[in-house]
Amino acid sequence: MRGADDNLPASMGPLLCVEGLYAAYRGDAARRAGDAADADGWVLRDLSLSVSRGELLAVVGASGAGKSVLADALLGLFGRDEEVHGTVRFEGRPLDASALAALRGKGISLVPQSVSCLDPLMRVGAQVRGVPRGLTRSERSCDRARRAARQRALFAAYGFDRAVEDLYPHELSGGMARRVLLMCALVEEPELLVCDEPTPGLDMDLVERAALDLRAFADTGKGVLMITHDIELALRTADRIAVFYDGRVVEEVPVAAFEDPASLRHPFSRALWHALPEHGMVRPSRSREGEGAWR
Repeated sequence: MRGADDNLPASMGPLLCVEGLYAAYRGDAARRAGDAADADGWVLRDLSLSVSRGELLAVVGASGAGKSVLADALLGLFGRDEEVHGTVRFEGRPLDASALAALRGKGISLVPQSVSCLDPLMRVGAQVRGVPRGLTRSERSCDRARRAARQRALFAAYGFDRAVEDLYPHELSGGMARRVLLMCALVEEPELLVCDEPTPGLDMDLVERAALDLRAFADTGKGVLMITHDIELALRTADRIAVFYDGRVVEEVPVAAFEDPASLRHPFSRALWHALPEHGMVRPSRSREGEGAWR
C-alpha cells in the first residue's frame, strides 16, 4: 500500500477516503480468490469510496464477489502472497500498510463476519476487555482499569448484566454473541467501524437490533463501513450505498436513489433494485456480452 504525497487537514475531508485500491492473491494464495479474481488474479480493481463522520456507508454486492478483501485491505491484513496498492486516507492522513496495521483495533476496528471469531475457551468479559497495553507495568495497569470500566459501560449500554462476564461464547444466544463481537470492536473507542456481513444467520428481530446498534454508533459522529449482500438491510440502515461489482465500486448513491431505478446509473445497481421484494424479486442475470446485459 502506498500513501499519497499530499496531506489534507482532517476537518476538510471525509473520515475515510479510498482511491484506486487494487488487491490480488499471488502464488499459493491465489486459490483463496476463487471466482472473485480476474484472469490476472485481481480481486479489487481501481476501487474508490469514502465514509464521512456521522455516516453509515453500505458496500453492497453479491456473496463471494470479494467484498471481504476490502475489509482486510483497510485493516492492513495482508499476507505474503497478497499484492495491495492504492491510496487510503484516514482523518485526512495518507496511510501505508504499516500505518493501517497500527490503527487496527484503535482508530479503525473490525466487526468480523462470524461469531466463530470469539475464543471458545475465554470468558466473554475477558474477551471484550482485551489485552492491556503499555510500555511499563504502570501503564498496563492503568489500561487494564480503563478496559474494565469500558467493558462494564458497554455491557450496561447493551443490556448485559454482570453475570454475562463469566459466560463462554457457547452459552450466548446468537444475538448476544453478535453484540459481544461489536463490543470487542468498541472497547478501544474507534472512530471507524468496518463491519463484514454483520447479520448472517440471524432472525429478523436480531437483524434489526444489529442494524440499530450500527446506526447508533454512526449517529455519535463516528463512521461505519458495512459490507453486506443484503440490499434490504442496507437500505433500512445506511445513509449511502456503494454498489460493488466486478471488484470495484461502480456507483455511490444516497439511499433515496433506490426509490427510482432511473436514478441509478449502473445496470447492476438497477438489477439490485429489481431484486427487491416490492419490485418483483427479479433475479439478476446477464448474457455473454457482459455487464450491459444485467436487467
